[in-house]
Amino acid sequence: MDPGAKSNLKIAEKRGQARALPNGTILFMSATVSTDSAVAKLRQRAYQINAVSMAIGLMDWDQQCYMPPGGADARAEHIGILSQMKFDLETADETGRLIENAEREAAPNSEDAAMVRVMKRSYNLATKLPPTLTAEKNRLGALAHEEWVKARKNNDFATFAPWLEKMFDLTRQEAECYGYTNHIYDALIDLYEEGATEADCRRMYDTLKASNVDLIKAIGESPIKPDDSKLYGTWDESKQRAFTEMIVKEIGFDMTNGRQDTAPHPFCANFSTTDVRLTTRFKDYIGSAIFGSLHEAGHGMYEQGSPKKWDRSPLAGGVSLGIHESQSRTWENIVGRSKAFWSRFLPRLQEHFPSLSDFDLNTWYSAINKVQPSFIRVEADEVTYNMHTLVRFEIECDVLSGKMSIKDIPGAWNAKYKEYLGVTPETDSVGCLQDVHWSAGLIGYFPTYSMGNCLSYQFWNCLTRDLGDVDAMMAAGNFAPILNWLRENIYQHGCRYQPKELVQIVSGKPIGAEDYLEGLKAKYSEIYAL
Repeated sequence: MDPGAKSNLKIAEKRGQARALPNGTILFMSATVSTDSAVAKLRQRAYQINAVSMAIGLMDWDQQCYMPPGGADARAEHIGILSQMKFDLETADETGRLIENAEREAAPNSEDAAMVRVMKRSYNLATKLPPTLTAEKNRLGALAHEEWVKARKNNDFATFAPWLEKMFDLTRQEAECYGYTNHIYDALIDLYEEGATEADCRRMYDTLKASNVDLIKAIGESPIKPDDSKLYGTWDESKQRAFTEMIVKEIGFDMTNGRQDTAPHPFCANFSTTDVRLTTRFKDYIGSAIFGSLHEAGHGMYEQGSPKKWDRSPLAGGVSLGIHESQSRTWENIVGRSKAFWSRFLPRLQEHFPSLSDFDLNTWYSAINKVQPSFIRVEADEVTYNMHTLVRFEIECDVLSGKMSIKDIPGAWNAKYKEYLGVTPETDSVGCLQDVHWSAGLIGYFPTYSMGNCLSYQFWNCLTRDLGDVDAMMAAGNFAPILNWLRENIYQHGCRYQPKELVQIVSGKPIGAEDYLEGLKAKYSEIYAL
């Protein structure tokens, strides 16, 4: 650092505007922070942690969307260093003292108390991990991502297996550090869905599996066979991009504060309520981009609907992955696969792609809701989807507990797909290599997708009770009442309440599968004349 910069840093430190950490990192602070408020000091620490976290997130988004493949090694080092910085801030003794002081100061049941609670949970979790473990896992994840991309492209599980072995080992170490009472999986699912356990997941899947198997069987025996063959072909990417951007804007995703790009695996990244980024992908099935964009827009609108006053704080954004997924599923399936939605958008799609002009509304509706067991989770229909996440959940539990070795994953995966869905993946690329999650160490994540499926219908029934004829609204292109209801009842609460509390506040009952199963039965009984 040159002499002038050192002088400016000393002045900023005296004014409380900056601070140099032992590792040389300089933290710049707002000059408006009150030195008298413990809560304000804790909030400032949250802003610092958030800034480093967003830098890591931006690097990850860039890696998946734009970074040249040759940048992987350097990117891994960058992310490893930043992850260590974030970890140092999260686990510093000073952070613990700030939490204790703010906890004494914050009024019970206030926003401040909620912020303290969220930060205390994060602090308690982070301080249970050895200082190098988080950084190593993030570094490994950056490298493993590139190996996963190559392995999936080349249908080569063997080259990816050593990376997966390392990632599961690090994740197992994390779980042991966090601690658990009954099953190692408990420590991991709790990271994504606070309070959930392996036993909760087992009960959910037992209920869903029994009903789904019966419904799948009845649909398979129905003489009605929707024809979706014309949805497969070669589709102009620029036209798909234009159409998908148009529909996500019309349902309410704010492109002034967001954007859409392409990635190997669709995802949503958010850096503030005013910077939310969607990704989609274009394949031979035209619905891939359409429903992928609607799905990610559901995540994105949840983030954009968080109160701006909470930006950069622990209260901003979605409270859990299950509730987050309920929103993506609402917009993808309940809205995006409805007849009312397509009464508005089918003519526009046919303008972009005249080869689809043979479809009328009813045949299109049946085609996009066709139930057919398949290999790819992200493109699975509503009825079979939960069996895809069940396969992943069972394999994760078995690998973590030592019942299954990494090398046995492909065989176990294929056997489970045959048992639950009646299909056997032809290659590992469409089998156990299809998801990005394990390369990033997101183990314990998949059950939250099925939780989201259940909650989507549970919340939707409350919404329709309050709003009335939502089909008429959608057919008229009036999505604002739907989005506003979700903002008022879910989005505006951010992380102020714990997941189970929020579900109770919104729906008046705990999470359950009843609304979801009833919704599926009603919808698909009509389509398949059951």
